[in-house]
Parts: sequence; C-alpha cells; structure tokens
Amino acid sequence: MINETSNTQIIFTQNVSKAFDGVPAVEKLNLDIPPGVIFGFIGPSGCGKTTSVRLLLGIYTADSGKIEVLDRTPKKFGRRERVQIGYMPQQFVLYPELTVWENLNFAASLYGVPLRRKKRLQELLELVELTGQESKKVHNLSGGMQRRLSLAASIVHNPQLLFLDEPTAGIDPVLRRKFWDYFQKLKEEGHTLFITTQYVSEAVHCDYVGLMVNGRLLMVETPDNLRRRALGGDIIHLYTSSFLTEGQFNELRRQPFVLEGKVSRLRNQGVEIVVDEASTILPLLLNWCQEEQIPVESASEYVPVFDDVFVELINQETAAEVERVAEETAVSVESAVVEETAVKEAADG
Repeated sequence: MINETSNTQIIFTQNVSKAFDGVPAVEKLNLDIPPGVIFGFIGPSGCGKTTSVRLLLGIYTADSGKIEVLDRTPKKFGRRERVQIGYMPQQFVLYPELTVWENLNFAASLYGVPLRRKKRLQELLELVELTGQESKKVHNLSGGMQRRLSLAASIVHNPQLLFLDEPTAGIDPVLRRKFWDYFQKLKEEGHTLFITTQYVSEAVHCDYVGLMVNGRLLMVETPDNLRRRALGGDIIHLYTSSFLTEGQFNELRRQPFVLEGKVSRLRNQGVEIVVDEASTILPLLLNWCQEEQIPVESASEYVPVFDDVFVELINQETAAEVERVAEETAVSVESAVVEETAVKEAADG
C-alpha cells in the first residue's frame, strides 16, 4: 500500500489472486496508487507483472479479490473509462502490412482523436525517433522500432492513466533516457503511469516502486526507502590514511551513531558504516576521527545501484521464506509427535 489514509486512488486492489491451470500467477495483490505518480512495477521475468497489468485492464478476470481502476471495476469499463487509459503491451499488436503513419493514424481514430491530428502524430514520431519512417511498412521495421511505434500508439490520445509493459525493452540507453524524460513530463501534467520493467536501475525514475517475486508483491516503497530496507539504513564509506587498528575498528563499532555495530572493512583502508541518516551522521563521524587522531582521506554517503538493492531484497525474502518453512515444518513435526504420544497413551490406558 502507498497511502492507507488516502480517499482518492486511481488504482485499488485488495487481495487479488489469479491462477492458470491451478498454478498461482498472482497472489493476494494489494495496491493503492494515487493519481499523478509514476509507479514502477519491478521483478524478474515470469513473476506476475504482466498478469497483474492484464487484471487491472480487465483482460483477465481475478479468481478472488477486488479491483477498482478509475473508480470502476475493469470488467465494467465503458467508453468513458477506456478513452482515459493507454496500454502498451509487451507483444507487438499493430498491423504489420500498414505503414508507420497508417498504424498511428488508425490508433488515433480508435480513440477519437480529432481529425486535425497531423501535428500530434508528427510530435509522437519525433519522440520515438521514427520521423522519416512514416511510409515504411511495419513488417520491415526492426523489433526496437516496432516497440517505439507501440509506445506512440499507446499515448496518441493523451490518456489520463497509462499502462506501459516493458516500454524500454530493446531500446538503446540514450533513447531509454529520452523516454523517461517524457514520462516525467507526463507525470508533471497530471497523468498517472504504471510501468513494468526488468531494468531495476529504472526504479530511480519512479515515485513508488513495487517489488514482485513469484506472483507476490513483496513491498511498495519510494526508491530511497527500498535502499534503506535492503541495507538496513544509510551507508557511509570512510577512507583513512592507514588501516584502522583492531582497537579503533572496535571502538568505531561501539559509537552510538552506528546502527547495531554495523561496520565492515573495505579495500584501500576503507570501512563501510551503516547509520540512520548519512547527512546527519557524517559530521559526527568526522569529529570522532579527529578526536581519535585518525587522518581521513574521504568520507561520503554510498548509494548502491538498484541492481544490488534488488538482489539483497530477494536474498532477504528467500531467507525469510526458508525460515517460515522451517518453522511450519517444526510445528508439523511437533504436532505429529504430540498426536502419536496421545494415541500411545490412549492405547496403554
């Protein structure tokens, strides 16, 4: 959940589950997404992101739970709701025998974009860098160019709510950044974007990030809070002129500004320190070094890439799952022993 006290949400789900042939694809999905934000849905391939999007669009029907999008159940969407929604699926769904211009123009007509739309179509083709390709048939485009055309078609009608399923897959880094700049512009104009991605690094562009693994939404956090949850706090890297002695190292671990004594050694006379808030703790750390007569070469907050954050969160969830299974097994064994003892006592009696 993002805002449990909010009375306005553009997407709301409660305990939504979906299975195919008895195999769970999405389990107890709970979301509460306010308007005017970029929500990033991140997770490995096959984790349930696309299924979740299709449930929100009404393409799939949930086995259980409640879904509301634009204050309406997706299966009851009318024309009013559908013209407010844009959807870019993973698979290419436009017409390969039509030209780039014909496909984009056809998508515009479906959504009721006014006939005087040439300027709008030209702007979109420039955005996705397909200017000059207007007369080329789509089946002659590369996969990356087809993805870019799909994006243009999904936003041609300027929708209030935009679902983008892996919009930057197969796109070069420069164009990917251009897309995200445009997504930010849409958000500033009041649009809401629901974006799935396997590029964990793209989390930094989102207001909120949902982390999904094996059909379960593990958490929804801001990008900064995701880092904090993965690492246990903020991280400071301290480099000194010489290695800290064992005495200095242990004394540093005991300092009140260090969270749970979390200090570890790095290469090149460095140490990594976990603190509550790096900007507040850095002056205290430097004062301590001065008092201990420890020459400092550098001290700064360390911000890990989101790939590392994602791996750490997955490792934590895996460890927690192993622990849950172990506890359930122990309870089952204990129950079996108690039952067996009761049976023997009854037989002896």
